Amino acid sequence: MMAAGRAAENGAKVILLEKNHGLGAKLLITGKGRCNITNKTDDWREFIKKFGGNGRFLTKALNNFDVEATINFFESRKLKLKVEEGQRVFPLSDSAYDVLKVLIEYLRQNKVEIKIEAAVKNFVVKNKIIQKAVLSNGEEVEAENFLIAVGGKSYPATGSTGDGYEWLKKMGHTIVKPRPALVPILIKEKFVKNLQGLSLKNVEISLWQNEKVLDKKFGEALFTDRGMSGPIILSLSRFVEFNKEYQLKIDFKPALTLVELDKRLQNDFQKYNNKQFRNALNDLLPQKVIATFLKLSQIDENKKVNLITREERFTLAQLLKNFTLTVSGLGGWDEAIITTGGVSLSEVDPQTMRSKIIENLFLAGEILNLDGPTGGYNLQVCWSTAILVGDAVKKTL
Repeated sequence: MMAAGRAAENGAKVILLEKNHGLGAKLLITGKGRCNITNKTDDWREFIKKFGGNGRFLTKALNNFDVEATINFFESRKLKLKVEEGQRVFPLSDSAYDVLKVLIEYLRQNKVEIKIEAAVKNFVVKNKIIQKAVLSNGEEVEAENFLIAVGGKSYPATGSTGDGYEWLKKMGHTIVKPRPALVPILIKEKFVKNLQGLSLKNVEISLWQNEKVLDKKFGEALFTDRGMSGPIILSLSRFVEFNKEYQLKIDFKPALTLVELDKRLQNDFQKYNNKQFRNALNDLLPQKVIATFLKLSQIDENKKVNLITREERFTLAQLLKNFTLTVSGLGGWDEAIITTGGVSLSEVDPQTMRSKIIENLFLAGEILNLDGPTGGYNLQVCWSTAILVGDAVKKTL
């Protein structure tokens, strides 16, 4: 939608082919229906770092249309925005539909022709030039330039079923194997089922492999019936590969060192001096996780607090700082927010998003081998790469 609107604004005659019954099916579910438009990172260089080694590919796109440009685009079209924790930008209304309305109006104002229920079956390519797109109903659409911006494979119910990968492979593009990204992490320990629905705030969770920390995040997380989800977990899931062993370690008290936590426990235990251990953790932990802590600490839950030994107290402190879980896998495509993998960046010109394989083909958004953390980063890639395409098309007119 963004690319079509921009190209039309620049003078191109544009037709947008949409396989669904209406536009923006995936946009409407982003940010849990609130649409996290972007992340108000002050420095575009810091933004790029969020995408790892592939981030440098975005230099031109972000210089051309950065976070402030995105905010201005929507605010100038009377969509009020707000900035929440983690510099995440949302519509003030908390409604993704309001974001979609802005884009649809952008298309209307620039006279973009929209064909809905127009699923592309394949492309006719001759001498490295796309001649036409063939729709599933047999209709053919000819054009001077083509943009494929069909997303990856995440949330297939919205239409992202990986069609683009097949088309592009036939055209000669290399596809880095797509995998679900920003997904819940599955946990081996059975007791997580008892913690289902428990929301954690202000915790630090680290991902470990072979006794080394791969990454750690501070913020919010949630236990599910099979493992964990929430902002921290989704971001950490990017580092989990299939068939490898990992551990998650939760620090329930990240603001305290182990020594400070031990002092806190001593003070708490004085308060609960003559009570049983099972009744002495209410100030430390959410009620739902206490039973699990009692079991894992191996301290007799009926033991009087004033009889707990220094070693037992230290064991509890260690558990609070290093609550360890074994990763058994990741959620699937139906739970993935985005796709990792996609069209090899070496085959796309970062100055224009034009394919280096097919002369009149452009690529934008999630179909590229780019994926960042949660927090608006991935939608910003969509806006920036799309605008670059819209501007590049102008030069070909």
